[in-house]
Amino acid sequence: MSYCRQEGKDRIIFVTKEDHETPSSAELVADDPNDPYEEHGLILPNGDINWNCPCLGGMASGPCGEQFKSAFSCFHYSTEDVKGSDCVSQFRAMQECMQKYPDLYPQDEEEEEEEKKPGERSEEKAPTEVTATKEKEGSS
Repeated sequence: MSYCRQEGKDRIIFVTKEDHETPSSAELVADDPNDPYEEHGLILPNGDINWNCPCLGGMASGPCGEQFKSAFSCFHYSTEDVKGSDCVSQFRAMQECMQKYPDLYPQDEEEEEEEKKPGERSEEKAPTEVTATKEKEGSS
């Protein structure tokens, strides 16, 4: 004898062996391609941007979410020869917003570039010094 029990938000259904032996009468409903909660990629089947896509990393919902959506939408729908060249002001607004929240939007790439620059400078000088040393040795 099968029965059902509710525990908080969960519904527990107990079934018998006989219940499992009878074919299921459940009907599957076809997926709605326009369902905003359905798992899709970045672009929905109708061409809209899927702001719930995990590939966006939550950028659309942070403190600069509106600026991100504006810039990303502009780029996505841009028809310019250089795609997104008409979106400079939106990307600038997004960047200005992100700079207000450095803990949420760290600028790792710039820090890495600054760390590389002093090393690159010393490497640039080293070949010049080696060449000058070789020239002195060769002329004596």
